[in-house]
Amino acid sequence: METAKSLISHLFGGNGHTLKCEVCGNEYDKCFEVRLDDQTHVFDCFECAIFALAPKCVHCGCRIIGHGMEANDAYYCCAHCAIQDGVNDLNDRVLMERSMV
Repeated sequence: METAKSLISHLFGGNGHTLKCEVCGNEYDKCFEVRLDDQTHVFDCFECAIFALAPKCVHCGCRIIGHGMEANDAYYCCAHCAIQDGVNDLNDRVLMERSMV
């Protein structure tokens, strides 16, 4: 089993092969691949991966990189944005957990 340090070194340490980021076009020996829906994507940083793959909130347009919310085939970054779009049956988990205390 690989340790976290060896895994990070393997992922980002470079393997001598230069790949090209599909978002910014940077050619880099430390690119990484993300496999999603039977497609392989190549990125040089998490910023480019998020830009290409993370869904957008339909209300405010921000990229959802954490736990978003989904209703009626639309993605929201938070309950506030969902409410602004008329979706009232979604709750932020943080608010639910705070009310239990």
